[in-house]
Parts: sequence; C-alpha cells; structure tokens
Amino acid sequence: MTLSIADQNKLDAFWSYCVKNQYFNIGYPESANFDYTILERFMRFSINNCGDWAEYCNYLLNSFEFEKEVMEYFAQLFKIPFEESWGYVTNGGTEGNMFGCYLGRELFPDGTLYYSKDTHYSVAKIVKLLRIKSRVVESQPNGEMDYDDLMHKIAADGERHPIIFANIGTTVRGAVDNIAIIQQRLKEAGIAREDYYLHADAALSGMILPFVDEPQPFTFADGIDSIGVSGHKMIGSPIPCGIVVARRKNVDLISVEIDYISAHDKTITGSRNGHTPLMMWEAVRSHTLADWQRRIRHCLDIAQYAVDRFQAAGVNAWRNKNSITVVFPCPSEAVWKKHCLATSGDVAHLIASGHHLDTSKVDALIDDVIADLNARAA
Repeated sequence: MTLSIADQNKLDAFWSYCVKNQYFNIGYPESANFDYTILERFMRFSINNCGDWAEYCNYLLNSFEFEKEVMEYFAQLFKIPFEESWGYVTNGGTEGNMFGCYLGRELFPDGTLYYSKDTHYSVAKIVKLLRIKSRVVESQPNGEMDYDDLMHKIAADGERHPIIFANIGTTVRGAVDNIAIIQQRLKEAGIAREDYYLHADAALSGMILPFVDEPQPFTFADGIDSIGVSGHKMIGSPIPCGIVVARRKNVDLISVEIDYISAHDKTITGSRNGHTPLMMWEAVRSHTLADWQRRIRHCLDIAQYAVDRFQAAGVNAWRNKNSITVVFPCPSEAVWKKHCLATSGDVAHLIASGHHLDTSKVDALIDDVIADLNARAA
C-alpha cells in the first residue's frame, strides 16, 4: 500500500517546514547541529532494548552492546567506577528524574522529597505518580535553592531520611544547587550521609560542567546518588532521549525478573527505544574531550556576548556561572512569540545552544527586545 498524492504532499510540506525551522530554537535548550546519517540504515529495524543491557535477553534485536559503552562513558564522566554504577538510555530528562526519585523512595519509603520552586515542572508530576511525600523549598533570586529554607522544612517535618532533588542547571535561570552546602548542612543537622538520598537533575548542565575549568560540584565523587542528563539538549538528537546513572547497590532494590524475555528489568518503561542508544554511542565515540570543550566554550562565549550586549543597552540581563542560559526582562507577547522564547513570570531567557554558529539569531532577538523595552518605557 502507498500513500495518496494528497498525503505525500502533506509530508513534503512538513519536510519543507522542518528544513525552514531546523535552527529556530533560541529559547529552548535543544541542539540541532547533529548528523546521524550513518545510522539511518538502522531505521528499517525494530530495535527494542527491553530489560537490562548487562544481561542476556531473548529479544535479540537490541543495541545492548552499544548502550553498555554509552554507560561506561557517562560513568567515567560523572566519576563513579563503572562496576559500581548502573543506568540506561531513557526517553528524556523526566524519566531520568523519575528513576532517581523512585530509587530514593524505595530506599526510604517514608522519606520526603524536597525540591526548589525553580525545579522543572515534571517533578510535581513525578511526585503524584510515585505518591511520595514532598515539600517545595524556596529559591534564591538567581534560581538556586534556599538552603536555610531547606533545613527549616526538614527540621519542621522531623524528617530523618530526606530525599533531596538538586538542580544542576535550573530550567529558567540555569542555576546550580550547591550539593556541597546541602551535604554540609545535613551533616550539621545530625543526618548521616547514609540516611538521605541525593539526586541531581543535570538535564542541560550535565554536558557542560565536565568540560569547563571550574565546575560546580555535581558528580558521584561530590556525593550524589543518581544523575540524569538529556541527550537531545547539549549533545543533540532527532529523538528526545537521556541518560540516567545511579549507584548499582540502590538499583538492585528495584530489579524485576521477566520470564518471557528471560531477563531482568530495572527500568521505568520496560520496552525502550533501541535507536537512541546508537545515537548516543555515535555522539560520544565521534567527539573527543577537546571537541566537547570547544563546543561548550563557544556556547558560553555566545551567552556572555548576549549579556554584554544587553547590559550595554541598559537591560538587566545576567547568567549564572557556567550557564549558557541568559535571563532578561520578559518582552511583550509579540516579541517572545516571534522568537519562540520561554517565559516565566517577569523574565524570559535565551539559550546559546551548539547550533548557533554565529550571533545572528542572538543579535536579532536582542535588537527586538531592546526596541520593545524602550517602546514600553516611553
């Protein structure tokens, strides 16, 4: 069977639309400059990574061998011995965060999840799905967690097994919660390290901090128990995906034996896309440390350029340390719709993703924002 001429024309029109808008993103963190042409031939196969990539699976058409090498890469990047870790390629940041929260809840079934007001909206959804106790913590003006409020609420709750959700780059302001301070404050409160769980949401910054000179603490060596990073953001992918890494001893708590595939499953979704592990494998195998460092430095330079241009025009724009997210006053609806900006309250942001090879789109946005703000002030 074939498509009708009308349906073929509809697909052709959508192709043209995608080509025209491929590099539109300036308000969202997806990177669009990727090339997985070498993998296109695999799209004819139903590749299903069901279960644990470290075990035999009776469904033979999987990409487990490649997924294992992806996880070896990220275990090294996030500073945990591979044999002490376990993780997998997820459908995106939300699944990685759910996995981390799930592990924390299984370790401390009666524990309370603490997350800041600047945390991604999906965490409130995760709380409902897991039916986990939770408390929202105040944020500082830069988007970072308010550590005094965190400790006040832990004390008020009498919580001895807190589950801490730390942002390693918040969605709107790009703020990094200081996990060193969090651990120190918990220690001062008399809560031993083995009595709480610490998950790091590093959806965007998880592929920034490993490649800068002075990263904020965010790795397993710094004290985390699990971490999630997006694959379609800084790395870039045509299919949303992510990577989650956790301590193997905690993952073993949720392992389930599945008889009909002769394997164990430790994942959230069970049947998983087998193509995205191939994409992540190609990305990490084809980029050297120096490649990533150049890519990150370029993005950071573009972000600082935007801050400098805004401030030179008298616009209160800023960014957090090691962040490619530039925050500025929210312009009128016509401007933020024109540039597809993400807005929150009285602020908007631009994100200097890898596909911005020059400043043209940034300049066009800044020109419009400055003109808009001046017109509104007149």
